[in-house]
Amino acid sequence: MRKHTKNACFLCVLVVLCHSRQNLRRSKAVNCLLENMANIKSSAKRALIIEKTTAKNRSAKSLLKTNTKKFEAAVVEGDRDNAEGAYKTAVKTVDRAATKKLIHKNKAARRKSAMTRKLNAMESK
Repeated sequence: MRKHTKNACFLCVLVVLCHSRQNLRRSKAVNCLLENMANIKSSAKRALIIEKTTAKNRSAKSLLKTNTKKFEAAVVEGDRDNAEGAYKTAVKTVDRAATKKLIHKNKAARRKSAMTRKLNAMESK
């Protein structure tokens, strides 16, 4: 990748603002689009939208992994109350990820089933 000077970043901002007709505030990293700036207006807009959705998807997947790991840790500790609370949040997060199509609905069902089996196995012990 090419290093950008302050002038180049300023030019990137001008190009993005001129193409979008809106006064959009962008971070310096997003504004440095000179090497892969689209020639077509709609294509440039799509590139910005894709960046936003990618960031949302990353944070949602990270939350999904975090909540699942919290449940797994609670099961390993053997704390029933903590595991039940973590189970509820983890299942809710898995369902949300499935509705937003971050993961397939069958994968969501499989994960929920596995978590339920682990929680029920805690009861029998």
